[in-house]
Amino acid sequence: MTDLTPDLIPELTADTLPMAFAQLQLSAPLARAVAEMGYETMTPIQAQAIPVVLQGRDVMGAAQTGTGKTAAFALPLLQRMLKHENASTSPARHPVRALVLLPTRELADQVAEQVSLYGKYTNLRSTVVFGGIDMKPQTAELKKGVEVLVATPGRLLDHIEAKNCVLNQVEYVVLDEADRMLDIGFLPDLQRILSFLPKQRTTLLFSATFSPEIKRLANSYLQDPVTIEVARSNATASTVEQHFYSVADEDKRHALHQILKQRELKQAFVFVNSKLGCARLARSLEREGLKTTALHGDKSQDERLKALESFKKGEVDLLVCTDVAARGLDIKDVPAVFNFDIPFHAEDYVHRIGRTGRAGQSGLAVNFVSKSDARLVADIEKLLKTKIELEALEFEEDLPDIRKQGHINDGRRMYKQEAGDVPREEFPARRREPRNEIRRGNAAPADPFFDKPYEPSLPPEAAPPWEAAAARPGVRTISSNIKSKRNVAALFTSA
Repeated sequence: MTDLTPDLIPELTADTLPMAFAQLQLSAPLARAVAEMGYETMTPIQAQAIPVVLQGRDVMGAAQTGTGKTAAFALPLLQRMLKHENASTSPARHPVRALVLLPTRELADQVAEQVSLYGKYTNLRSTVVFGGIDMKPQTAELKKGVEVLVATPGRLLDHIEAKNCVLNQVEYVVLDEADRMLDIGFLPDLQRILSFLPKQRTTLLFSATFSPEIKRLANSYLQDPVTIEVARSNATASTVEQHFYSVADEDKRHALHQILKQRELKQAFVFVNSKLGCARLARSLEREGLKTTALHGDKSQDERLKALESFKKGEVDLLVCTDVAARGLDIKDVPAVFNFDIPFHAEDYVHRIGRTGRAGQSGLAVNFVSKSDARLVADIEKLLKTKIELEALEFEEDLPDIRKQGHINDGRRMYKQEAGDVPREEFPARRREPRNEIRRGNAAPADPFFDKPYEPSLPPEAAPPWEAAAARPGVRTISSNIKSKRNVAALFTSA
């Protein structure tokens, strides 16, 4: 495994690293698309990875989230595939030559959109396949022929088994967010997919961390890769302002309202740890006057895409989400991230707050820490190698007391009192009747017989009738319904 150092690759030293896209000498169609997208100066991962990929080398790259990894691998791959560009309508002239694998549907859709924008002035075709939606439209696109295929592992295997795509001419493979794919159990799927590919290929692996599992994966499928690590592993962006507030669970929504008002925040991510908590919090914030949408794994793909689109367009203020939105989503100019729940895994903290402060912009990360979160905060301290100081939060009196409206999990309705409404305590109390009291309409007259005390029909010293009958001789004591046995002739006799 080769490290990218000035001694090994002198043409890429600090003095000669190309920092402007104009210095890359991209082809005219790619340069035009890049200029239209407003790209001028390359990020560190782009400046180091693009020249290496253009040389045809395998790459094992790590960078902070939001540093432009998509352009770092997409632009050089498109540049190298231009030699196969053609305007033919025959699907056979457009085989899959580049395969990009990602862990989530949202990431796959986002990367496919970027690749399409980069190559819109070329004749190279691209498409995306992921689960949660019908396979028929995806199959139709694959049958037309595509050079760049962006996919999630599970749905790609479905298309391979259905013989909708052939991967025997793939020249480039990109494993993006590889650590996440291993975390959610995609390793067997990755191994199956890679077994369908030619052994002679260029493989690019990008990961937020270089864990032992990632290194084993790289040793198995990469050939003498160049290691590019532009930032310390698991480091947070310096442009993100981080605050940890000590807040009780029942005060978290109150604190969220206050910080949104004080900071005059227009939009924000709000991360929670569970799907159920995500849905309930989104409904509660919606009732409290905030335009909110929820994004979690139990929503259909159509609902997830609509939630993201409405947030990107500014139609909603808060995107309440689980860690399904923690990685790779590139939504520009999001000013803040709220960790309503501290993440269970410290690595997810880095990815969550990476949704803000992207591309050099400033951002805000607010974390609500309850008493039960001490161990989780300690894990984040250990990961970031820094001491976290908890801050107290003073609540303003003019803010509505969210606690009076009930917790998000208690299921009680919240009532908004309008002018002229009668307060709830002024309504007459409902008459409660004892449980054993039976309400009757027109009760029947009482029968005096049932009011008499119990009187035995026989004197106490008298014997029961059945005992007296048994004592008298000659009296049959067996019920008349019981028939006596009759002698029946035997069918067989003993010899």
